[in-house]
Amino acid sequence: MEKGDIVQLEYEGWIAGSDDLFDTTKEDVAREYDAYDEERNYGPMYTVIGTGRLIKGLDDHILEAEVDKDYEIEIPPEDAYGERDPKNVETHSMREMARLKVEPEYGRVVTIRNKTGWISGIFAGRVRIDYNHKLAGKTLRYKYKVVGRPEGPEEIARAIIAMNYGREEEFELEMEGDDGIIITLPDVCKYDPNWTLAKLRLVNDMREIAEMTTVTMREVYVKMEAPEETEEGAEEAPADEESEVPEETEEGAEEESEVPEETEEGADEESEVPEETKVEAEEESEVPEESEVPEESEEEKAE
Repeated sequence: MEKGDIVQLEYEGWIAGSDDLFDTTKEDVAREYDAYDEERNYGPMYTVIGTGRLIKGLDDHILEAEVDKDYEIEIPPEDAYGERDPKNVETHSMREMARLKVEPEYGRVVTIRNKTGWISGIFAGRVRIDYNHKLAGKTLRYKYKVVGRPEGPEEIARAIIAMNYGREEEFELEMEGDDGIIITLPDVCKYDPNWTLAKLRLVNDMREIAEMTTVTMREVYVKMEAPEETEEGAEEAPADEESEVPEETEEGAEEESEVPEETEEGADEESEVPEETKVEAEEESEVPEESEVPEESEEEKAE
């Protein structure tokens, strides 16, 4: 291995002399030792060796490592995260925490007056913040293996994308000669606020590590074809409209069907008129009964 090489690494990080797992690339190990982080993507990671991106003890050891070989090493504090400095520990009141809108919780990382630390203790009315690294003053034990080394410009470019942003398989790459590259961005980059800073790091690594003199970022916006949407709408619209008309017509038919019912009621009322007429007719028919005078007049004549 040489300084500036990109390697793919899997590892487990432990506090020496204990079963405290503080970091790993293996999901099953993280779950087993209650160190699983839902927001993390597990799997072998890419890194650049010999450039200070890893702690010194691990970085120096990987330079002498071989691919696909397992290693286990212990790293003292001076080659890890340094000795713990008591001067980097401060105590703040609960009132100050409330004013800074910081909710006290053990282990929480906080930034106060441009200094980043972590809450290492909570007492009556006070909060202790440690500005040392959480692993400062501790001897570490690493189990690791170099599982691969990218070769060729495109593999190296994808490894650089993986280190700085992730989603490396979603980027389209096109090489321009030996020292130029065109990178077509996936849609997620157009709306991700984190992409802005990641892009600056990516371009810098493309120049420093991949030795690209020209890096072109391309965003593509494809217009949706309207005819396809229109056809779908055309297929749906008639069915909806036609299906509604009969329903409304049937409702109308039901409303109209009520009219004959009212007419029948009216017919019943009108049918009473002949009954009254019959009564009148019967009354009028009594007149001939009263008119028996001609018969009497005949008898009188006979007499």
